[in-house]
Amino acid sequence: MTPHPALPNAHPADVGLCPERTQRLMDVLRHEVDSGRLPGAVAMIARRGQIGLLEAVGQQDPATGTPMQINSIFRIYSMTKPVVSVAVMMLVERGQLLLSDPVSRWLPEFANQQVATAQGLKPVKQEATVQDLLRHTAGLTYEFLGSSSVQQKYTQAKIASRERTNAEFSQTLAAMPLQFQPGSVWAYSRATDVLGRLVEVLSGQGLGAFLQAEIFGPLGMVDTGFAVPPAQHHRIAEPFAHDPDGGAPMKVLDPRQVPAMEGGGGGLMSTTLDFARFLQFLRNRGELYGVRLLGPHTVDYMTADHLGGIPADGTLLPPGHGFGLGFAVRTHLGLSPVPGSVGLYYWGGIAGTTFFVDPALEMVAMLMVQAPNQRDYYRPLFRDLVYAALL
Repeated sequence: MTPHPALPNAHPADVGLCPERTQRLMDVLRHEVDSGRLPGAVAMIARRGQIGLLEAVGQQDPATGTPMQINSIFRIYSMTKPVVSVAVMMLVERGQLLLSDPVSRWLPEFANQQVATAQGLKPVKQEATVQDLLRHTAGLTYEFLGSSSVQQKYTQAKIASRERTNAEFSQTLAAMPLQFQPGSVWAYSRATDVLGRLVEVLSGQGLGAFLQAEIFGPLGMVDTGFAVPPAQHHRIAEPFAHDPDGGAPMKVLDPRQVPAMEGGGGGLMSTTLDFARFLQFLRNRGELYGVRLLGPHTVDYMTADHLGGIPADGTLLPPGHGFGLGFAVRTHLGLSPVPGSVGLYYWGGIAGTTFFVDPALEMVAMLMVQAPNQRDYYRPLFRDLVYAALL
């Protein structure tokens, strides 16, 4: 007997999915593959703890013609963030830190930070806290989201390099000015990479070792990590070499290389079934098959809106949404251009992977693709099709 039972499969109708409309979802994905716009995909919908849809279409590697498999391994990029956010909250539950702690209490390099303004550098009005890192209000940014002076500094420092350790990354980032005053604006950023270093300092372990011991092992996530071992290289899903829409192809990271930096913001590789276990653990409010990693109220707290009136920078957070501790959180039934219940939480990765958890409907769903330039099309398409399939 396996210590980690598989998520059970069910007929779509038995979990409240219309079989014809569930089939239509896959037909649409097949059409996208046939039209040459999508290399391949794995789609998953589970309700009430049972998988009503799990299907692979297209090619795992368009260069070789290898067919997509249910167990293909994907670069999940920013879907790493919820995992690392859970790790931080596990340490909070153990009494090892407070969310109100200044980041500099644990990472002294973040003391005495300055903010870049039109009038030059100004000292921070209040130090960024651990909560600010979790909800992306710490004043940090991402170099690829614009061309401000701070973003240019990130680029010049090669802040995305995987050749620095997490400790070296933290020192390099902390030495640069902030783009915003902490607590003043939601701005998607390298904050979760900093949280990865925070986990190392508090646990005395490398981030990958901590995640393996405390999350992946206990949840039975056997194919998730910061690199893919050689014996599994044949399972790695690849994007097209050339963008089907004619854009510049995004250079994706190489899962075969063991990186010095175990990036808490975007470094993990995973499979559909592995990540489905993580999502079901969240949907169950912190527990999977008798293994409890977080208290139920902690998961509720993480998936509540933590922004209130704090404005969002850019267009990444859609209307009708706030942000919790590691997830975007739906606050209004309307406003957003995609359907979903109030209380739904979600995120995705820059190579195209996406998930959402809808507690009101007892549903988790995920689309795994490697199509970086098409991600903003496939995410809402998948969401529309999933909600259309509900009975």
